[in-house]
Amino acid sequence: MSVLPPSRFLRVLTVNIHKGYSAFNRRSVLHGLREAVRAVGSDLVFLQEVEGGSRAASTQYEFLADQIWSDHAYGRNAVAEGLDHGNAVLSRFPVLHSANHDMSLPGVEPRGLLHCVLAMPDGLPDLQVMCVHLGLRESHRRHQLARLCETVRREVPADAPLLVAGDFNDWRSRADACLGPCGLTEVFRHSLGAHARSFPAGWPLLRLDRIYVRGVAAARPLPLPLRPWSRLSDHAPLAAGIDLQEAP
Repeated sequence: MSVLPPSRFLRVLTVNIHKGYSAFNRRSVLHGLREAVRAVGSDLVFLQEVEGGSRAASTQYEFLADQIWSDHAYGRNAVAEGLDHGNAVLSRFPVLHSANHDMSLPGVEPRGLLHCVLAMPDGLPDLQVMCVHLGLRESHRRHQLARLCETVRREVPADAPLLVAGDFNDWRSRADACLGPCGLTEVFRHSLGAHARSFPAGWPLLRLDRIYVRGVAAARPLPLPLRPWSRLSDHAPLAAGIDLQEAP
């Protein structure tokens, strides 16, 4: 019986960290966030509303990644009062390439899609990952979802494994119909029949955050406790286990 390499199975986490502040911006929780993110033991972490390029000695994503995730990438979406924020990916695997795609519409808050290509060990194909944060209005999201699909078709090989995760703000659950044509399946809805409730973190009611996959052997939701996450952001995180390769 052959033994599968550990890299075949990935643990993935996505969370909107609200710029390192608790709900209603009551206090900084960045140190608590770092401990909570580390406790999940994820191979890949998708972050939204993370500060980068600030006046601090290190960026928020570098602080969270420190000594755990050897590689990371950041895509700036917005700048205000000398500080910028956007999406980030923390990875245990080398980031071969990263590109940030502007998905903004005129006159509204800037939004982006961070696309990374990761080098996987043990003879596995490169892994394509996208971290997204979509707009608040449904008409904006439809436009952004169409651009997401267009980016997938243009930049991701048809046979490549692909993960797309982040804050979709899709409280009416319309995204699946837009993303189905480009082959993406949402992990929680496929496994449990409904998207996960993730907002507000203390009492999740709205289904805003997602993990989509394409070209993987299997994917399943992983449970996370309500605490300490309910005190660390306005969004609850989502986690999934991804099998990249079929068992022999």
